[in-house]
Amino acid sequence: MNLNQITLPVKQMPEAVNFYLKLGFTQIVDTPHYARFQCPEGDATFSLMLESGDFSNGAVIYFEHRYLDDWVRKLKSIGIEFSQDPADQDYLWREAILEDPSGNKIKLYWAGENRLNPPWRVERKTN
Repeated sequence: MNLNQITLPVKQMPEAVNFYLKLGFTQIVDTPHYARFQCPEGDATFSLMLESGDFSNGAVIYFEHRYLDDWVRKLKSIGIEFSQDPADQDYLWREAILEDPSGNKIKLYWAGENRLNPPWRVERKTN
């Protein structure tokens, strides 16, 4: 099994699409109500769905980059605003926080080996 994608709600499609293009993603589907992007590395995708009513999205989407601090500096230089600059976290990840134009929370991070193998890792399986 593999995760296919995550779909985020957005209020204004053109503004949201422009934001994610600035972050460096490649748009692979473009309609007035739906957009899909491929990550620059690997084959992961995520999409945006236009929502006409009010919404509150409690999910957080994470994008990993080995050179996090350089990436954040580059994004700031083109006008992307952050609510938290890159900082080391207790759970052994370094992350920066921002929101897309629709208020979806995004964390840009680098965890290295700790992403899949933190010191507190457990392996539980159900049949």
